[in-house]
Amino acid sequence: MSDGTGTEASALVAWSALAEPDDPLALGIVAALGATEALAWVRSCAGSGVLLSPPALDRKQRDALVGALPRWVARLPEADPRALRERADLLGARLVTRGGRGWPPALDRLGAAAPFALWIRGELDPAASWSRSIALVGARAATAYGEHVAGAIAAEAAARGIAVISGGAYGIDAAAHRATLACVGAPIAVLAGGVDRLYPAGNTRMLEQVVACGAVVSEQPPGRAPMRHRFLSRNRLIAAASATIVVEAAARSGALNTARHASELARPVGAVPGPVTSGASAGCHALIRAGAAVLVTGPGEALELAAPLGEVDEPAAVGSDGRTDFGSAQERAAHAGIGARGSTTDAIARAAGLTGGQAQAALGGLSLRGLVELRDGRWHRLSP
Repeated sequence: MSDGTGTEASALVAWSALAEPDDPLALGIVAALGATEALAWVRSCAGSGVLLSPPALDRKQRDALVGALPRWVARLPEADPRALRERADLLGARLVTRGGRGWPPALDRLGAAAPFALWIRGELDPAASWSRSIALVGARAATAYGEHVAGAIAAEAAARGIAVISGGAYGIDAAAHRATLACVGAPIAVLAGGVDRLYPAGNTRMLEQVVACGAVVSEQPPGRAPMRHRFLSRNRLIAAASATIVVEAAARSGALNTARHASELARPVGAVPGPVTSGASAGCHALIRAGAAVLVTGPGEALELAAPLGEVDEPAAVGSDGRTDFGSAQERAAHAGIGARGSTTDAIARAAGLTGGQAQAALGGLSLRGLVELRDGRWHRLSP
């Protein structure tokens, strides 16, 4: 069931075992030399016992590699592509590499920070599902309110054929996965450890159901334990969903890290408000107050953010009273944010309380409907 048997693909598999996902030097040398040449250099240095000078790198870059090389060399015994593919086959897992067959195009938004490889357990095809998905994230110590809202959004997403992505944890993650399973939807759990290390242990049965009905995915090779820094780097994969909704999060919740990743990827971010007296929702309130997330009060508003243009929203039309009916709340806000003499995309985003990505998507929809046009770098309203 494994994939990625070419030379470059095999080198990417090896690099997924050599380096941690947040290792900037590993990402840099693979981007500069290619996975095959970079791996050959590490092996040559290990064999000779000296730091050889890699081609195509300047002195400053070579100096930076001095500190990184020992940690990569130490993991070479774990980085045999053939053994890793065999391990995937034994687990019944698929192994896909950057840009290869079965690779989710949505992860290409991560650029050089995209995973070297993915291990996938389950019959769901993440390559298609990730491109039409919603990430639901939030507190492990969730309230009944937070779990109810997460379940409602997940159930509606499942009913509309939108994949639900989360991290497999207690609280909001589990509520999202369970509701998706109950509605026979498409659940995707992105783990911080190997796909053979279903974590947390208390959610093992649920995650086994995700394997049976959806997919459990990791950028970590089998056997790797979930660790704090791996949770944080894992979050960027969840954030590559079509939209991220922070359902319930305290002021220092890890879910805010996922929201930041989504914003950096120009993906829409929504946040569900809670009682102003509830510390469990303080992080959501902070996102909304800072304009970093759109206010989400129910499943419909969440899915407006997640659906590609035209899939969920009805086209804008002129009503019988002569007023324009917009396809979504974001389109209405973007249209209202255009100044009398036209406005740039950034100015519209600020005026409308949208992220740059949300404003671009809304303006694109308005343009297709003939309600706005771009002239000399500024958007202008048109009469319907």
